[in-house]
Amino acid sequence: MAFLLHDARGLERRSRELVAPERRRASRRLWRVDLLQAAAVATVAIAVALFLADGGAAGFADPAGAVTEVGIIAGLVATDLVLVMLVLAARVPFIERAVGQDAAMALHRRLGKPVLLLLLAHAVLLVAGYALTDGSGLVDEVVSLWNTPDIPLAVAGLALFLAVVVTSLVAVRRRFRYEVWHGIHLLVYLAVLAALPHQFSLGGLFAEGTWQRWYWLLMTITAFAAIAVFRLGVPAYRSLRHRLVVEEVEPIADGIVSIRLRGVALDRLGATGGQFFVWRFLARGQWWQAHPYSLSAAPRGGELRITVRALGRGSAGVAAIRPGTRVALEGPYGIFSEASRSRSRLVLVAAGIGVTPVRSLLESASFRPGEAIVLLRTRAADEGWLLDEVRQLCHARGATLITIPGRRGTGWLSEAAEQQGLSLAAFVPAIADSDVYVCGPLGWSEAVVAEARSAGLRPEQVHHERFDW
Repeated sequence: MAFLLHDARGLERRSRELVAPERRRASRRLWRVDLLQAAAVATVAIAVALFLADGGAAGFADPAGAVTEVGIIAGLVATDLVLVMLVLAARVPFIERAVGQDAAMALHRRLGKPVLLLLLAHAVLLVAGYALTDGSGLVDEVVSLWNTPDIPLAVAGLALFLAVVVTSLVAVRRRFRYEVWHGIHLLVYLAVLAALPHQFSLGGLFAEGTWQRWYWLLMTITAFAAIAVFRLGVPAYRSLRHRLVVEEVEPIADGIVSIRLRGVALDRLGATGGQFFVWRFLARGQWWQAHPYSLSAAPRGGELRITVRALGRGSAGVAAIRPGTRVALEGPYGIFSEASRSRSRLVLVAAGIGVTPVRSLLESASFRPGEAIVLLRTRAADEGWLLDEVRQLCHARGATLITIPGRRGTGWLSEAAEQQGLSLAAFVPAIADSDVYVCGPLGWSEAVVAEARSAGLRPEQVHHERFDW
């Protein structure tokens, strides 16, 4: 049999009045997304406009000046985007609630290569422009610039940024352990600081009496303040306040453990099912490693729970952690939760360890009996992590649970399900009026998302939790 239907309740149709809260919530979130996009574009436009208004436009009077000015503009745009990247990585609550941490970091990664190209263009065009102005050769101009104060430091900053971007490429990143890659990635802060002196001495960005001075001071202070507050200050405060400790480590399958943690006033964290935290287990050999794990159960009282699969040395170390270990945390993060709901009906699709946020979301989500469907891809009919818990929750809440066992076919379904011509729409007749949440291996999840979009769902109806870094 291609799939097993474990539990189903009669479908009920909500009135439009009851659907309205989800639509309003989605509308507010999308408004925040639009505002963030407009703000990011505006920062670039303002940076260029202020440069031109403060005398930069005059440099376009001759070819040599035009080349130089274009080089300066490339540097300005690159600098602005680097600061935007820092803010995206700062885990600012407004950004987090609008797009979620995984989407913010995806944009952060996408900006890396364009920024690097702009910085390289900045260097090349300035050398060419200065050479044309001075009537000298390119090599002579490079030597002259190298002997200019602060330029060697700026070149060092460019080299650091190049190292960060290259090690962030997927093919290269996979060769590093997360902790090594993250350590290299932190060099971007040194790269920004190394570039600052030449902006003071040569670039004139902070020259007194210009609007540029105040704009760049505001942008720079905002970016680094966001990092200091939301990446360092808030996590440190929450870790000290909530005093989180490992209470129990429960093996649930080969290489899989559930870890229950207790602390003080955990309800003040505002966490909900589907979200994740970044955990640091303060044990020997573990304290320096950060682990992003989703909640595998809805928060209750003074307890949080995660479920961990030992995939590598880092997660294997977490699986071997002992009760009584203190834990530092960052979060909660992510909008793989009620926060991104836009429709009354709910479809949860999971495979592998991706069941963890799906299980906690199933427990905490708001829906009536018959309005939720859970699709689990498993190796065998009664084999799946947390399957018994998911089955019990579906029975208690009136959700439909469908397991799809067997070897994976060419898409996200099993070979048997594909041979029967089944699809996401076949499992979910009311898919057009549903929110679809997907979590599992990256390629598998992308196949589910693609099928959901091809079924006519709008972008705000499809939610994908990524486990890759």
